Amino acid sequence: MTTLVHVRRGSVVESVHRGAVAVATADGRVIAGWGDGDTVAYPRSSLKPFQATAIAESGALEAFGLGDRHLALAAASHKGEAIHTGMVAEWLQRLGLTEDALACGPDLPGDREAAERLLAAGGRRTRIHHNCSGKHCGFLTFARHLGAPVSGYNEVAHPVQQAYLDAFSEFLGYEARSLDWARDGCTLPALALKVADMARALARFAATRTGSTTRTAAARRVQEAMRALPELVSGTADNLPKLVAATGGRVLAKGGAEGYMAAFVPDQGLGIAIKIADGQQRAAWPVLIAVLERLKLLQAGEADALAAVARPAVRDSVGVEVGRIEARLE
Repeated sequence: MTTLVHVRRGSVVESVHRGAVAVATADGRVIAGWGDGDTVAYPRSSLKPFQATAIAESGALEAFGLGDRHLALAAASHKGEAIHTGMVAEWLQRLGLTEDALACGPDLPGDREAAERLLAAGGRRTRIHHNCSGKHCGFLTFARHLGAPVSGYNEVAHPVQQAYLDAFSEFLGYEARSLDWARDGCTLPALALKVADMARALARFAATRTGSTTRTAAARRVQEAMRALPELVSGTADNLPKLVAATGGRVLAKGGAEGYMAAFVPDQGLGIAIKIADGQQRAAWPVLIAVLERLKLLQAGEADALAAVARPAVRDSVGVEVGRIEARLE
């Protein structure tokens, strides 16, 4: 791993973040990188676009009268805002299920204001507020469509997880079942793979390079849902809507827990995988914007529009800027 980020307070570098970055093309070439691309890590929620592709490919959404809004939420790490939780509640109702069917645990909204409003109103942690509840609704819908048991949909042997592994294997370029895996925070299987291999999978996903017209169409649909509805994929005040607005949706991204970041550029068939070694998510976005700039993937004016994402402020407890978080690609 190499140093990727400096955190400055005043003129002094107070902290650094190390990590690994790989940029790949759909034909499997790694065309740029910083740190060791062979670093093995869990992409965690950065894998959600692949999971959503398996759900879309199944035809389950159409079978239950669901659309691209639901697909965007299936690819989401949402913030538990009303636009997210309202959809999850309605989705479960349409499936004839309660929130107890969700395998993820109860949580507060990830959006601070939404959490404060919930607690002030006497609310509590619920499974619906969990940032992965949209993905879980997607897998529940898939299970219903297959006529498979709803219980245990989060287990690796369940048909919906096996279908996801089939889809991901094609993008990965080898059998995903050969990877080490553990239990994710939301209770689904979490795969561990090399940062460079994740970049290759993202590039193939970006280029929708598959041998199946159905899977190709599903991947394109996931991309379009993320492009059209980024506030559902993350949150209304998050960085993804800013990235989509600045680039016109030409660049898409999906963060993961413990400092992971995945991005892809569909019109160029490029994939970018970033792992921050200490798991600090604050470092991932500045690195991504720096990589996009270094590879000249941002057009005139786009870097300026993303300046606050590229160099977020460090603030004191009353909101005064006292420093900056800055990527250092060397």
